[in-house]
Amino acid sequence: MRLKNVFIIVFIIALFPIKAQNKTTNSEPKVGLVLSGGGAKGFAHIGVLKVIDSLGIKIDYVAGTSMGAIIGSLYASGYSGKELETMFKSQDFDVLINDAFPRASKSFYERENAQKYAVNLPFEHFKISLPSALSRGQNVYNLLYHLMLPVNDITDFEKLPIPFFCIATNIETGESLIMDKGKLAEAVTASGALPSLFQPVIIDDAILIDGGVTNNFPVEELRAKGMDIIIGVDVQDALKDRESLKSAPDILLQINNFRTINVMKNKSELTDIYIKPDISEFSVISFDEGKDIIANGETAARKQLSKLQDVKRNQPNYTVRAAVKVLDSLKINNVTLKGNERYTRAYMMGRLKLKGNEKMSYSDFRQGINSLVATNNFDTFRYHLEPTDNESEFNLIGNIIESETTTFLKLGIHFDQLYKSALLANLTKKKLLFNNDIASLDIILGDNSRYNFDYFIDKGFYISLGIKSRFNQFNKNVNPRLALEEDSPLLSGLNKIDAEISDFTNQVYLQTIFKKDFALRLGAEHKRLKITSETIIDEDEENRIVFENTDYLSVFGNLKYDSYDNFHFPKSGFYFNGNFHLYLDASGFNTDFLNFSIAKTDIGYAFSFSDKLSLKTEGQGGFKIGDESTSALGFAIGGYGSNFINNFYSFYGYDYLTLTGDSFMKGTFTLDYEVFKKHHILFAANFANIEDGLFEAGNLFTSQTYSGYALGYSLETFLGPLEGKYTYSPDTGNCYWFFNLGFWF
Repeated sequence: MRLKNVFIIVFIIALFPIKAQNKTTNSEPKVGLVLSGGGAKGFAHIGVLKVIDSLGIKIDYVAGTSMGAIIGSLYASGYSGKELETMFKSQDFDVLINDAFPRASKSFYERENAQKYAVNLPFEHFKISLPSALSRGQNVYNLLYHLMLPVNDITDFEKLPIPFFCIATNIETGESLIMDKGKLAEAVTASGALPSLFQPVIIDDAILIDGGVTNNFPVEELRAKGMDIIIGVDVQDALKDRESLKSAPDILLQINNFRTINVMKNKSELTDIYIKPDISEFSVISFDEGKDIIANGETAARKQLSKLQDVKRNQPNYTVRAAVKVLDSLKINNVTLKGNERYTRAYMMGRLKLKGNEKMSYSDFRQGINSLVATNNFDTFRYHLEPTDNESEFNLIGNIIESETTTFLKLGIHFDQLYKSALLANLTKKKLLFNNDIASLDIILGDNSRYNFDYFIDKGFYISLGIKSRFNQFNKNVNPRLALEEDSPLLSGLNKIDAEISDFTNQVYLQTIFKKDFALRLGAEHKRLKITSETIIDEDEENRIVFENTDYLSVFGNLKYDSYDNFHFPKSGFYFNGNFHLYLDASGFNTDFLNFSIAKTDIGYAFSFSDKLSLKTEGQGGFKIGDESTSALGFAIGGYGSNFINNFYSFYGYDYLTLTGDSFMKGTFTLDYEVFKKHHILFAANFANIEDGLFEAGNLFTSQTYSGYALGYSLETFLGPLEGKYTYSPDTGNCYWFFNLGFWF
């Protein structure tokens, strides 16, 4: 009996290694994927992922740095290679990287400023400095956070659909950090914070930058996670020869690559399948060549096809992952804001365009985020949507770091044929008297020196206060009816007079925002208008004659809406600007003043036929009610420009301020073909009626209709548009050339 028991024990012991061996043989190997950094060249990772997906290979762990972290984290969150390809092809990387927020996300004040200045520099304590980076990375964070919302509640990255970690660098200590816990979008943003391009990311009081500075290919760290097989994709630069090192950036990049390329020689040997796409023809900023880079990634992966198929043969139990559902609408129940010390909650909510407990599209939510960041009052705004019991309802938690920079020096240059050459210097001061205020002073030097001063206390949805002061002047041959009454004997034999027009205007107004996008202003205005000419000589004084030199007092209302995506070359959006002035009193030259009012409206709508071709339609009109003796504030059209004062408007086919009247209607149609990026060929047609009493019974249909056409070329530059337009009117047979350089101011 004892012998029998011993025999059974020996048999079991002998059999156990065989069973254990069979179990080991049948178990699937753990497969890890490591993706290097490389900027735009990292698009090649997507091509590799497409091949991996097509073979049905299961990835058990993903590690990445910089762009490898961005693509790897999205793959780990559940997106397939094809989905990533579609996603990245639809992105405008100029907007994404440069934090170029849509116009609709900016306040009306900020939109006007963005259209004026070519250079914007911090100017604290009368010293010019440079910003810490070209971009705050807000648009990158916004995109990643939206895409990662399905895994928003996961703070341990090992619990993602595919376990994941990325590498970041502590800029203070030089330490390489493994980011495997926390908020995924924030960790990945830190891993991709390329120095000088993106500002550092602060997480738990650590200042973090691009992980590629210290560890651009974390293969050892991935092996330590228990991986049996590691697939490595390397998109780093190779060292360049002397013929390629022609600029300072090339040399600096070469110096930075010394360490990473040398280290890579050893790290590549630690992978089981090493994939090196041919990205020699591309740079870290070749985002517009993403399609070709992805294709090169696919080609490189297919060169390792036999090894990848061997991996697949050891994974018989692979199942296709469920598609990720991206949130397209949400409801914000409660809003918690942290870190805003100088700016009130009312101001923040007004900028976020949130009133709480309302449902909105996710694009509207993101526009509100951009609206806050576009004020440039905050270095960062990192937010978290806290889930509630309802799937599409969230509580918003925002963490804010207020900007310490409050003073800016802004510069611009401009030339047109009305104001001639001009140099703009602006000083902007935030928090001048109150936390929510901003003061701005433009000094314009050139052929016609001018100034603009704005002061605004922003209360968002509540009542805001504004003060404006402006001095404007120019000299031009104009229609004499702009300065003289219709029955003046001086009009005899005059078609034009050489007039010098100066305008000094001061306003105080209250503003409120409603329906999120409409701005309503009510205020009071003082205007001193002076018109003189040397065309007609005063016989007694033998000096230039004064046609107008009067101080006007008025009250006004203004309703404005602006959703154009681009002020100069809109492809979509709607514009409305309605004004009403009631002139109450006058002193000085106009001794026979009687009350009168002026109402005017600008309406515009832009839409696109295709990515290249768009149409902008515009309608403008206005009329005067009351005193007919004041002609200097009447309407005048002609010329081309975007910075006209008072009631002057552009009109193709006629010279500046040629057609006048106390009422007018005008329509303009502009076809814009963007032949190359930022290169526009424009064709425009405009039609107008303008005369005194246009809207009186029957006059609208019997008055003369004026027409004009324009053909032009425009180039968008960092200084502003560079434009040349040939205009012609069949009414007179006359043609005019108009030129413009730089933003209008």
